[in-house]
Amino acid sequence: MEFDVIELSEEQILNFSTIQMQLLRTAQKSKNQLLYNLESDMAMFEKLLLTNNFNNSSLAGQQRAALIKNYEHELEIIVEQLRYSLARNEPLPDDGNGDGKPDAGYIVDYSLSYVDRYRLVRNYYMSIADPDERLALYSADETAKDYLSSYYVSLFDVLASYCK
Repeated sequence: MEFDVIELSEEQILNFSTIQMQLLRTAQKSKNQLLYNLESDMAMFEKLLLTNNFNNSSLAGQQRAALIKNYEHELEIIVEQLRYSLARNEPLPDDGNGDGKPDAGYIVDYSLSYVDRYRLVRNYYMSIADPDERLALYSADETAKDYLSSYYVSLFDVLASYCK
């Protein structure tokens, strides 16, 4: 994937953590979707102008400018959120075993809805093959308790249902 949502060198991208890469990928996908929507809206507007014989009207230029201005505004929001998230992205707390690795293997993004957080954490823990190990790790995950709030118990019940 080509990253052009913000200017980054290849070295900077290679030094990104998994979480930072996920943030960058998400922002790039949002930017690409925004660009696609702009191009679709412009094409639709061009067709409407041609069908109604308004292609030489000043309305055409005004509408194009408005669509581009809206695109630039939305893109600015995406870039600002990405820069904020990358700057704020601090290492997750040490899991206490001295290896410096974080205890949460999933992205902790409090701007997500609780349903999205639930899915993110559930998918992470469901990727662990052994159901007993999965439940033990989830039970010890203090980050998930704060991150999921009342959804923590629901996910605990789901994970426990896989145990013998």
